[in-house]
Amino acid sequence: MTDSPENDLPEKPLLLIVDDDPLISDTLSFSMSSTFEVITSHSRPHCTQLLRQLRRTPELALIDLGLPPLPHRPDEGFALISDLLNTSPEIRIVVLSGQSDEGNARHARTLGAADFVAKPCNPAELHKILQRALSYRSLDQRPVQGVFSPPLIGNSPAIQKLKLQLQQYADSPFPVLIEGESGSGKEIVANSCLHHDTKRANKPFFALNCAAISPNLVEPTLFGYAKGAFTGATVAKAGYFEDAADGTLFLDEIGELPLELQAKLLRVLENGEYQRVGETHKRISNARIIAATNRDLRKEVRAGNFRADLYHRLSVFSISVPPLREMDADKFLLLEHFRQRYATPAQAPFALSDEARALWSRYSFPGNVRELRNIVLRLTAKYPGKTVSSSELEAELDLQDEPLAPVTAPPPMASAESDAIIAAASQRLQQPEPFSLDRLLAETERNYIESALRLAHGNVSQAARLLGINRTTLYNRMESFAKEQ
Repeated sequence: MTDSPENDLPEKPLLLIVDDDPLISDTLSFSMSSTFEVITSHSRPHCTQLLRQLRRTPELALIDLGLPPLPHRPDEGFALISDLLNTSPEIRIVVLSGQSDEGNARHARTLGAADFVAKPCNPAELHKILQRALSYRSLDQRPVQGVFSPPLIGNSPAIQKLKLQLQQYADSPFPVLIEGESGSGKEIVANSCLHHDTKRANKPFFALNCAAISPNLVEPTLFGYAKGAFTGATVAKAGYFEDAADGTLFLDEIGELPLELQAKLLRVLENGEYQRVGETHKRISNARIIAATNRDLRKEVRAGNFRADLYHRLSVFSISVPPLREMDADKFLLLEHFRQRYATPAQAPFALSDEARALWSRYSFPGNVRELRNIVLRLTAKYPGKTVSSSELEAELDLQDEPLAPVTAPPPMASAESDAIIAAASQRLQQPEPFSLDRLLAETERNYIESALRLAHGNVSQAARLLGINRTTLYNRMESFAKEQ
């Protein structure tokens, strides 16, 4: 029996739409279905579950910021941007949201969104934006004619230190732990520098993102399984340890590995032994392990979320990928690299005015290289062949997350007011009920944050200014409180 002609057609790009309004999801699905294969989700948890079940990763995501359980705030949408890029760094994200004040748009871009579109939006225009994001994604895969593109671009002391470490560790058989902020390029260090630039270059390279796969699938994926080991195991299958052979196994987001599997990974690191699920036969792995995380694993160890012995095994060699704010003039080398990367015969590179270059030099790029790349992408689309002014560049930057001026210390508390507070504290401490200072401080912080949000009518940037903290800190506190509920 021959395949039908439909089976010979190339797969459409996969588009993920996340919006809690079913009417919007259905309308967008219909209007985009001619070009994309569309899947939809209505919340951050549902999206995470859905992605773990997909046979391939979406090339594009179109997401709303206002998602349950906090549909009138943007923090769930912001968290979803981070989640998507942590699990699928190459996905291109376009935000389509009614929470479209300029502060939200800039922060979404800082986190890694390629573009921000305010609701309502004409479907034809939205289709063009998605097509453009997809085309730039493909440009990232192509070699640039006449331009040398080393895996690590930069000459700053921070990059020179990283390059020296990589030279020392590259051909060692021991594990390497790569630490660094989101968007800093950990996956490039693992793939290009610790595998393809080594003697293992002609050996297999397998990568597993521990955050992108259902916990009950991690073990069979890593170790393989015997026929009949579980429902659906109709044939025996090798796992990544076996397939990697003498090559490299990259475990991204290692901090997400379930505790029960951490012990099994430790065993492989100690003596190379593992077993397929459903087998008693011992197998030996010679694969080199590279792990990466944007978490502080030492803190996770203290919290009981990560095994101390596994941490010490993984960090035989430890590499810290520097954030962009520590790379000085490398910002301009990266600017030139991506200007050439996104230039096409129909779209000449832009230039920066002197004032814009000064602003580029001062900006800290909190979203690191990923943010810089997306800024260049947007400037290329908006100002091909033109000189970008400082005001035009400023519109693309999240300057509200730059370090704030020192907060003026409050005036000394009046003696009578201080005495009253001390008396109330003394009375509370003498009560028979157990007292927790941490709980009291957390409740006080929560109350102040809620008050600031009400005074600012939900505008997070204004609330952060009222509280004397930057917006990223406020988002982190709000997310922590949401998880505790």
